Amino acid sequence: YTDVAEMVKNPELDAIVVVSPSMFHAEHIKLALDAGKHCFCDKPLDTTVEKCKLAEKAVEAHPDKVFMLGFMRRFDDSYAEAKRRIDAGDIGKVVLVRSYTQDPRSTIESTLKFAPHSGGQYLDMCVHDIDLIRWFTGSNVKNVWAIGGVFEFDLYKSAHSLTVGIQMENGAMGFMFTNRTHAAGSNVETEIIGTHGTLRIANVGAKNLLNIVDEHGSREEYYPDFMSRWHEAFVAEMVAFTGHVRDNTKPADLTVYDGTAVSEAAYRCKESFETGKMLPIR
Repeated sequence: YTDVAEMVKNPELDAIVVVSPSMFHAEHIKLALDAGKHCFCDKPLDTTVEKCKLAEKAVEAHPDKVFMLGFMRRFDDSYAEAKRRIDAGDIGKVVLVRSYTQDPRSTIESTLKFAPHSGGQYLDMCVHDIDLIRWFTGSNVKNVWAIGGVFEFDLYKSAHSLTVGIQMENGAMGFMFTNRTHAAGSNVETEIIGTHGTLRIANVGAKNLLNIVDEHGSREEYYPDFMSRWHEAFVAEMVAFTGHVRDNTKPADLTVYDGTAVSEAAYRCKESFETGKMLPIR
């Protein structure tokens, strides 16, 4: 198909997976649900809060249909285990979530082509980190302060290396760093510090347990790209979605409203970066 509106009319389709450019997500969610299809949408929910609200209305208008949002890190075994331990009280009350996301510089050419219609790095890349911070702290974002810059590749109009300090409504803190030019490969690190302990995930992005020893010394190789790192999480995400469709159940803690909350926080991060001010979430 080359026309989404035509595709969703196909009676043989039970569900639609929306992986179109981010600025079309809300529109395609509505088309799918209005046609009576279950719908999965990759992050972000959309590139503006206004369009996220339209997606909310579309989901609310079809309570009999499954809608699921694609924050795949929640389906990674390590992140899911961290969440289970947090919920069990293993590290006490969460104080700080530190999240690093770095794309490999080897993919910078495709990243540069994608940037103009991505919604910007905050709305495209940082939403993963914001979602994790909300998920692990169990709270919404209250205030954000973002800084960053273009240190290379001037085709980026705003920034390719960004940091954000986050204050949550329950008092917990978040810190995130995102970067498009990591030399070693795809690297994602997360640390959750609690009152009684700390959880750390993938502080070294090794693609396997192989240690290489040669004239350069001893080393481990990073995941070459994000698909290598998150392949199993993407599969688990689709297994979860199709399971909900078959069983006629709804995702309990990953809803359209999470998508709006994350996009709203990401957009305020963008505004904070542009104004140099700490900003509250409206």
